[in-house]
Amino acid sequence: MPHDTDSEHNPAMKDNIFQQPLNKVSDFVFDQSVVRVFPDMIKRSVPGYATIIQMIGILTEQFAQADSTCYDLGCSLGAASLAMREHIHVPGCDIIAIDNSEPMVTDCRENLKKTPSQVEVDVRCTNIEELDIQNASIVVLNFTLQFIAPEQRQNIIETIYKGMLPGGLLILSEKIAFEDPQQEKLNVHMHHTFKRSNGYSELEVSQKRSALDNVLSPEPLKIHQQRIISAGFSSCDVWFQCFNFASMLVLK
Repeated sequence: MPHDTDSEHNPAMKDNIFQQPLNKVSDFVFDQSVVRVFPDMIKRSVPGYATIIQMIGILTEQFAQADSTCYDLGCSLGAASLAMREHIHVPGCDIIAIDNSEPMVTDCRENLKKTPSQVEVDVRCTNIEELDIQNASIVVLNFTLQFIAPEQRQNIIETIYKGMLPGGLLILSEKIAFEDPQQEKLNVHMHHTFKRSNGYSELEVSQKRSALDNVLSPEPLKIHQQRIISAGFSSCDVWFQCFNFASMLVLK
């Protein structure tokens, strides 16, 4: 996925999924309608997304190990995979990118074809819960864990830890919740203000929030950190945060 989008000049690419009133708001699904507008959707909905993608590339240059594998878990259209691929300069290092949305996987493969590279990217359509992590120097979970059932998250983090090489890096980006009710209310309000400032109407903000209610389950940073340390990782801290979106660097 490109870091930017020309959706402003191409109405077919503009996110208007929730523009009209819906009799019933169904649960959010990463189907073809979402894939078609995803670059515009993510740019207008997630503050700092482009910065996070750029830094994933820079971190890859630092942490990618020779003869290892980098994982992009929940790869969507391949933004993180493209950033990693561009910055892998060690021999024998490849990428495995997975997503459980067939339309996302199809378009991810097409996006990767647009720029040639010596670094191999194996794009698979499967569930993260079923993946066996092996020989990993970098694992990226970029706004992915939040869509996994909370009771399955510990097992995923432990699987990543067991399959990661010493000195490996997990980049975990998530929409977060706040334990302080005032902070929760403020940060949710500011996120919605951010979306409105990017052209979404009050109706679009409201209907999308309803669609995500049963699909996306944010947790406080403390819960993520407890889960990470419990799995055996040696260090975890936030390197980026804007309102209720944060990214952590987790070291083995």
